[in-house]
Amino acid sequence: MPIRYVLVRDVAGLLKPQALLCTDLEADPLEIVRWFVRRWSTEVTFAEARRHVGMETQRQWSDKAIARTTPALLGLFSLVSLWTDDPAIRRLARPLYAAWYDKRTITFSDALAAVRRSLWAAAVSDASRRPANMTKTQIDVLKRLTAALCYPA
Repeated sequence: MPIRYVLVRDVAGLLKPQALLCTDLEADPLEIVRWFVRRWSTEVTFAEARRHVGMETQRQWSDKAIARTTPALLGLFSLVSLWTDDPAIRRLARPLYAAWYDKRTITFSDALAAVRRSLWAAAVSDASRRPANMTKTQIDVLKRLTAALCYPA
């Protein structure tokens, strides 16, 4: 089968050259690069959905059940992304980083933790009759427990 090659080079020389392949011989090289760039965000979305919401790890017995579950999980992924755009939840989203890895922007796991924190905080405050009786130590312990539980293992 004939294939059109588009060679992409980093002018700064930091990255290795990469060949993009396309079976549409009439496609413009710039359009092929655009297709590749657009596909990257889709790949990242599916990788994050597999990692954080369990897409492709369902254990149903029928193809129909799997066909229903995958769109629901993608919908959950989308809802978390949309909820994180809410300023109240956005304030709760903090990048979780390690001493050896300084992360400045939030990832999906950070967004998921912020949504969980928001939902759990609402459930705890709605169920509490007298939050004024809690001491500062109890509040600090509750915050630490919530932070630990909000992030997936």
